[in-house]
This record gives sequence, C-alpha cells and structure tokens, in this order.
Amino acid sequence: MSSAVPSRSKPIIVGVDEGAGQEDLVLFAAREAALRGCPLQVAHAIPLPLTGMRGEPAEHDGGTAASEGARLLRPYEDLARSEFPEVAVGGELPFGHAAAVLVERSHDAEMIVVGHRGSGGFPRLPLGSVSWQVATHAQCPVIVVRPGVTAEPREGRVVVGVDTGDASLEALDLAYVEADLRGARLELVHGAFSPGMVPTGPIGMVPPDFATLDQGARDFLTKEIDRRRDRHPAVRADLRIEHTRPATLLAEASRDASLLVVGSHGRTGLRRLILGSVSAEVLHTAECPVAVTPAPDAPDAD
Repeated sequence: MSSAVPSRSKPIIVGVDEGAGQEDLVLFAAREAALRGCPLQVAHAIPLPLTGMRGEPAEHDGGTAASEGARLLRPYEDLARSEFPEVAVGGELPFGHAAAVLVERSHDAEMIVVGHRGSGGFPRLPLGSVSWQVATHAQCPVIVVRPGVTAEPREGRVVVGVDTGDASLEALDLAYVEADLRGARLELVHGAFSPGMVPTGPIGMVPPDFATLDQGARDFLTKEIDRRRDRHPAVRADLRIEHTRPATLLAEASRDASLLVVGSHGRTGLRRLILGSVSAEVLHTAECPVAVTPAPDAPDAD
C-alpha cells in the first residue's frame, strides 16, 4: 500500500439496500476510501412513490420512509467506522430512482461503488439496471462489486484493458493510481486481432500483417508506460498482448486480481448512451471488482 495517501474532499459513495452481501460492499468501499484519503457516504435511495420498507404505504411526508431508511443505514455506517476508524463516514437518504440519484451524485463524487445486482433502495435486478446505468452515465469512476467479494486484499495485481484509443488511456491512468495505492503490480492487457476473426473475402485478399500490428500496439503502449513512470515509480507494469477476444482475455486475467479497470468507451456530448461492448461484457464475466472510468468529454454535436 502506498505510504503517502493524499487527502481528498470528494466522497466515495456506496449505494446499499436490504440484500445479502451489503456488508462486504460497504467494507470494500470503506477500504477504497481509506486508500484514497476520502470520506465515505453510505447512500440508500428512497424510491418514489413513497412506500415502506416492505411495500406498505408510507406517510405522505416521507417521515416513515426516511426513518426506516435511517435504520437501514445505521449498521452499515457503524461497520465502516469500526473497521476503518480513519475514514470519515456519513449517510444520505436521497429520494428518487437509485440509478438517477447515484448518477446525479457522481458529479461531486470521487468514485461510486455499487453491487453487481443493484443497490440503493430498489429490488435487486440483474446487471443492466442500477449497476449498468450508473456505470454508463456516471461522471466519475464506478466500481461494480460482485457478491462475495470482501474488503480483504486479493492477489497484489491490478489489471487494465488497454488499446490505442483515448478512452483506454483514461482507464490506464486510473489503473496506475489504484495499483500505486494498493502497492500492487499492474498488468496491461491488450487483446489483439486474431487470425480466426479475419472475414473470408475474394481470392487474393491480402491478410493483415499481425506482427506489424502487434509491434505497433506494443510500441504505443510501452511509450504510455514510460510516460507514467515518474508519477508512479513504485508501480511495476507488465504488458500482455495476445491474439484473442479482449473481453475473454480480460475475464481470464481478472481471476484472483484485486481490480479490473476498463474504459467506458461510451459516447460523449449530449449524453453517454452506451458502454463499449468489451466493458459491458466484462461487467458480467469478470471474477473481481470492475472499475469503469468515464470517457473524456467531447463537445456536443450540433
């Protein structure tokens, strides 16, 4: 773990609900806050129209729903304070749809942490609801944590999916920070174009020069590693290039890793609409927490 932890004023926000495994989710977020020197906000969204925790009608002024939400938050706040006393912990009970609330809060957050099957006060649905929407639209990095993942460090390795695009480099910057804070090795993974993926074409079609393509990617990414060496001198970075589907390669590399980092590759401008296909797939298949970093903003289209 890095010995110099900068103090940041923006909070890490973790969304919680009533489901199993929420304690592990909170502890993961609290450990991230401790590493970064951030406050931690434990958030539970109270959905509208107002209902009680078990679906019965709530009072029109929201007092019952807020009281029940506060009772839900208190054990999580106490747990985070107990395990990470150096972290300033608070709770918040915003009203509204969980995904919309977390996306709105992402404008002023260091990071958002959500469970793999949704969190923040609404039914646990498959990835594609809360987690999907927050990872797609948030303005800050989002970590999606699978059930059963604890705050205890796993193998000292952070994995990042890289290519030669700008969004990939945003992910690389975040991966260096995370590896530095954890005292972890960084593994850059690039799934190169595979000969098996070449479409059939007319006789005489010139096949791609894979050696040249590989060397071009290696040269580009090696330069990016060199550019970050002064900022993160303690981070050992290894580059892995293989001829396989990037999502398949990243899912394999995620086994026993502390964290997998990917770029959103989402569209920017008026709104972020979609996750890139690789990022979307690894959110379903990775065996460790996945950090999605937002793509850099682009000017709005006319």
